Amino acid sequence: MRFLFLFLLPLLLFSKPFKVATYNVENLFDAVFQGSEYKEYIPNKHNWTKAMAEKKLNHTAEVICDLDADIIGLQEIENSTVFEALKKRLKRVGCEYRYGAITHKRGTSIQVAMLSHFPIERVNELQVSYAPRIRNILEVEINVEGRPLILFVNHWKSKSRKGQESKRIAYAKTLKKRIDIMPKGKEYIIIGDLNSNYDAYLTLPKRIDDTGKRTALNHILKTLKNNVLVNESDMISSAKGIHYDLWLELPFSKRWSHKFYGNSSTLDHILLPKSMFDGKGVEYVNNSFAVFRPPYLFTKKGYINSWQIKGGKHTGKGYSDHLPVFAYFDTKPYKREKETKQSIQKNGTIEQLYKMEKLSAPVKLEDVVVMLKRGRYAIVKQKAKGRGIFLFACVNGLKEGRKYDILVQEIAEYKGLKEITAQMILKEKSKVALGNYYASLVNLRQNEVLKNIVGVYKQGKLVLEGQKIPLYFKNRKFIPKNGMKIKIAYAHVGYYKKIQLVIYSKKDFEILER
Repeated sequence: MRFLFLFLLPLLLFSKPFKVATYNVENLFDAVFQGSEYKEYIPNKHNWTKAMAEKKLNHTAEVICDLDADIIGLQEIENSTVFEALKKRLKRVGCEYRYGAITHKRGTSIQVAMLSHFPIERVNELQVSYAPRIRNILEVEINVEGRPLILFVNHWKSKSRKGQESKRIAYAKTLKKRIDIMPKGKEYIIIGDLNSNYDAYLTLPKRIDDTGKRTALNHILKTLKNNVLVNESDMISSAKGIHYDLWLELPFSKRWSHKFYGNSSTLDHILLPKSMFDGKGVEYVNNSFAVFRPPYLFTKKGYINSWQIKGGKHTGKGYSDHLPVFAYFDTKPYKREKETKQSIQKNGTIEQLYKMEKLSAPVKLEDVVVMLKRGRYAIVKQKAKGRGIFLFACVNGLKEGRKYDILVQEIAEYKGLKEITAQMILKEKSKVALGNYYASLVNLRQNEVLKNIVGVYKQGKLVLEGQKIPLYFKNRKFIPKNGMKIKIAYAHVGYYKKIQLVIYSKKDFEILER
């Protein structure tokens, strides 16, 4: 009986959902000179000492231990020596991983690795290029309760330092080539730092677009279908090679694991094929994807608490410039919702946005005309006599007096003002004469634009034609003195608990009489 219990123990341990994570640890180096280190990690320079390397090792182990994943892909591990040191440190603090694997690409400063509580059956490295600084992809097959599962651990070329999209496409093609020759229905998970946003087909910067808007993530790994991101509900009937990006599980505002100069990005990914949704073997646990966000991974100001180098010297503070992401999997069949959270992208109107509190899916607005643009803000309409809406801090290259198709990703309401808070340009169209798009003072409603109105400024209000309308200046230095007659060239009909006129620029009004 005791022998039978011991035989079944591994199955009992993992008969519950298990956690798969990926974490870019930000340059885990040792203090032994190899010749391939980044200059900041050359031993005994820049304050990179054995003691400093120990601090970095401890900080990395702390995050991995708290994350408590059953399988974790790691990026930016210098070599097998420091990887083994990490395993020993984790064991010492009670977070042992019995199994692990790491790439061994010569000439590259950093490798990718994987830690696992499950037995590793096979390890393979996919070589993207013979060039020394091009990292290999790690392929690891593990045994999950007698079921084989393959993990592909990736770290693709960054967008900096000549990081054109063609270099990431080389990684994606290498991975796709391997997947294409695998048996149909083979279970695998793609994880890692792909240095690509989930919506790269919309957000890829022009300066690194050398592929005609063809992207590694969306086009080669096929997370895009008919120019729309593949949805969870698509996976049941999808073809081989199609992948679902788990970032779509989260609300738009939560989609980030990395920030660079305030710009949120989704560089770290978990991608799933059809076999994770087919009711057989290992399955995805629906809605389990998340970003690991313990308080200590953030500074007091709310920034990601990355490993700190100040004045060219390591300080021993911080963790990584990335946050880990994770998801759960099980050997029980995938449970599909009646309506998935991220339903299919649809066409819509500005009028419809006013009836929604939040979006369940992106909404495409066609023929949107930019009536007014001032800095980070804009007001747009689809029809001259239709509703306008305010774009808050998401202008993203829109130009006043032009027509566009845009994809609205997030909406909000602030003190009664309806706003678009995230959008992407899908198509730039023609120039538009704006004359018919401006509103009159009759029956004022929010998010209109008024042009060439004259009145007297009195105690925060514009007095004209028997009306007293609250007047708000974005810059208080522009506020005229009481009793001054002013001419407003352009005003946004805003709303802050009630209708008010908003003046954004000094150029938008002039004083007629003092």
